[in-house]
Amino acid sequence: MTPGSGLQAGLKNRHLSMIAIGGVIGAGLFVGSSSGIATAGPGILLSYALVGTLVVLVMRMLGEMSAANPTSGSFSAHADRALGRWAGFSIGWLYWFFWVVVLAVEATAGAKILEGWIPAVPQWGWALIVMIVLTATNLVSVSSYGEFEFWFAGIKVVAIGAFIVVGLLAVFGVLPGVDAEKASFGNLTSHGGFLPHGPGAILTGVLLVVFSFMGSEIATLAAGESEDPQRAVTKSTNSIIWRIGVFYLGSILVVVSLLPWNDPSIKKDGSYVAALDSLGIAHAGQIMNFIVLTSVLSCLNSGLYTASRMAFSLGERGDAPKAFARVNSRGVPMAAILASVVFGFVAVFFNYLSPDKIFLFLVNSSGAVALFVWLVICFSQLRMRKIIQREAPEKLVVRMWLYPYLTWATAALIVGVLVYMLFDTEHDGRETVLLSLLVAAVVLVIAVVKERIRANRPVPAAEAPADKVSVG
Repeated sequence: MTPGSGLQAGLKNRHLSMIAIGGVIGAGLFVGSSSGIATAGPGILLSYALVGTLVVLVMRMLGEMSAANPTSGSFSAHADRALGRWAGFSIGWLYWFFWVVVLAVEATAGAKILEGWIPAVPQWGWALIVMIVLTATNLVSVSSYGEFEFWFAGIKVVAIGAFIVVGLLAVFGVLPGVDAEKASFGNLTSHGGFLPHGPGAILTGVLLVVFSFMGSEIATLAAGESEDPQRAVTKSTNSIIWRIGVFYLGSILVVVSLLPWNDPSIKKDGSYVAALDSLGIAHAGQIMNFIVLTSVLSCLNSGLYTASRMAFSLGERGDAPKAFARVNSRGVPMAAILASVVFGFVAVFFNYLSPDKIFLFLVNSSGAVALFVWLVICFSQLRMRKIIQREAPEKLVVRMWLYPYLTWATAALIVGVLVYMLFDTEHDGRETVLLSLLVAAVVLVIAVVKERIRANRPVPAAEAPADKVSVG
């Protein structure tokens, strides 16, 4: 639990384990992989491997800092300590902005599926129902959030696990009723080669898949409300490699092995639905809709939790209204949750009122925040390692590999992806980066101005922020 805060240790180890596993399986994996396959062919595996490696390295850095100091603010609190108040303020509010926009995106995606099943309720009605139900879940207690997420994530894990097992049986020709010639590893090279569009398509694929990895860091925020924060962070950090390897690389390998990468059904029906259809599984589309809906609800549930806990942490540090840092008798930061939900509702409203202007601006302006967060984690770890070694070396229970060289290399790779996005006009990469930089610049200016005002105004010791991050 965060020292000095009112948050309660309501998350059990099983909750944290499933939150960590489910955090890397977003709806983007199911929905967005088809465009990546169409762009890079089987080479999309290299795109996923590249981004997966990047996420593993960033999570290792975050794990090092969070194991030494578990806190609800996670990387924002670490940036506050390592780089300065301006950094913690800026990345904290940008991250909050990212997740409240995600709430609107996921609520709309879930509403579309539910409307298809029960058309009597309009799409906006389903979006409202979904938001209200999950808001209520988060307001009850942190354990109710954990319980919902445990089952949501469990369904995703079982579904992908079953998909991989069945798919591999088909590829090896031991699944009855499947055309062995069509389903084989030969699909990786026999339709224009492994890289049908050339090596450059790997980087384009990176742009299309990088955002489906956002959520890996949720376990480090949730650890502050667990029974054993240090153990939870260490466990989730150490298991990130196999989680990404199995769920992302494993499932995509099955898809591009079951079907030729240029099969029209992949783009038309979606990669996973097309793969299931090729196996002759009845109602494949509806099965996948159920799994995607589960992923959407999981993402909504975690997004609301994550946004509210970041708002809570900002409130504790004096970088957000003090009301955000207050909790009720159940240890729930109600004001932080409701503020996040209100913005999410407003974004949902804009999605129906002005989907091609205001809502598109919100989505694009938050699109590169994931990369900004990862970059801040890199620079925070470079300085925080020295602070931990100086103040509490015994707390370095998780260590970044090949420090500081691998940290610098990871930061350079992230910058490289951002620069490449600036030259990507086909997939809106340039617009996403420029709009995200614009929003980041506005937040940064506010942070600097706020810091100068604070520096020029003497603050009595009794009013100083209570949760200044410390590793001692």
